Amino acid sequence: MKQILLLREIYSTSFRDLGKKILENSFKVYFWVCMALFVFALFGFIYRVSTGFIFD
Repeated sequence: MKQILLLREIYSTSFRDLGKKILENSFKVYFWVCMALFVFALFGFIYRVSTGFIFD
C-alpha cells in the first residue's frame, strides 16, 4: 500500500509540473497564431484601401 501511495505522489507531482509547462507553451503558440492572423487581416485591409476598393 505504501508503494502505491508513493507512486501516486510521484506521478501527481510530475503531471502537475508538466501541465503548467504545456499550458504556458500553448498560450505562447496561441499568441503567435493570433498575431499572425491579425497581421494578415491588416495587410488585406491596407491592400484593399490602397487599390481603391469601394466599401459599401
